[in-house]
Amino acid sequence: MQNVRKDATLHNGFEDNLEPVTALNLQECKTVDDLLRRMKNSSFEARKIGEAADILEEMFEKKECYTVLTLSGALTMAKMSLIFTELIERGWVDAVVSTGALIAHGFIASSGMTHFKYNWDMDDKKLYELGYDRVYDTLELEKNFMDASMLIDNIFGKEEYDGKSLGSWEICEIIGKHLHDASAESSLLKSAYEKKVPVYIPALNDSELGLDLISLRYSTRRSDRPKVKITHDAFADVLDFAKRFSKQETAGIFTIGGGVPRNWAQQIGPFLELKYDISNPDRKFPRYHYGVRICPDPVTWGGLSGCTYSEGTSWGKFDSDGKFSEILVEATAVLPFLVKALMERFDAKEKRPGNAKNGNNGKK
Repeated sequence: MQNVRKDATLHNGFEDNLEPVTALNLQECKTVDDLLRRMKNSSFEARKIGEAADILEEMFEKKECYTVLTLSGALTMAKMSLIFTELIERGWVDAVVSTGALIAHGFIASSGMTHFKYNWDMDDKKLYELGYDRVYDTLELEKNFMDASMLIDNIFGKEEYDGKSLGSWEICEIIGKHLHDASAESSLLKSAYEKKVPVYIPALNDSELGLDLISLRYSTRRSDRPKVKITHDAFADVLDFAKRFSKQETAGIFTIGGGVPRNWAQQIGPFLELKYDISNPDRKFPRYHYGVRICPDPVTWGGLSGCTYSEGTSWGKFDSDGKFSEILVEATAVLPFLVKALMERFDAKEKRPGNAKNGNNGKK
């Protein structure tokens, strides 16, 4: 078979302005940021992590960029919560969309209760009998849930909330104020309350927190339970988020995991364009121009958790000319390094001559 390639036609890469990959020299890495900057010139998921750091840096630095953090999985139980408070307290996040379970586990921990390691020789039937609920390799205590339920009763079992219809961001704000007043420990809801960052829980009923609020209204199991009728208004959540989002020039999304929080946050563009402001069809609304996703789900399963940002462009959720990085790794293995690198990067900027420290170390 004739070889159609001729030596004279074979390109060397440089003449086509291709960017070479380079060896990852750990001797040159003095900080986590050094490591990620060099990973950007390697391959596979390492390159994506390095590129993600640059995208997040630009997203966090732009004052006009409305940044949405979406969270799924039991990441507060996995002790990632202080990473989220870091993002909030530095002014890098404008809104949080989360699963209810993640918020419930975080509330338990921030209220002084403890989670424990699971040992692989433990029997799940025995764990049930002892009141231990397993999440992979970590144990939540049924007693924690009971104590947290009593706290929710104390927080919301007041006459001022009777008959109130509350959005999930309002429920989270009330809990955040309680933590602000009662605890010196940092926590997601406490930091969000202090920084006025709304926290939305689209599937509130799918969590211990939601069940506690339902029980507060309907349960007859305990005679000492306050008789307070609170309603969660899920429609109000969407409208509040839409109101905030529609005022923005541009937006970015930091997606940890997938599930309901991811799609709920992403659907805002199509909602505003097609459903909400139908009186003014020519009005332009922001799309997500930046996106970083950390989730191991593959696109081939066909589910929302694994779909690419490019696929979301076909729905009108993302700018086609945006900047995106998608890291197909379980979040706890990547998130600490990524955020630590950004902390080092922004802290170094603060120390440069002529840079006045603003107290937020971010865009706010």
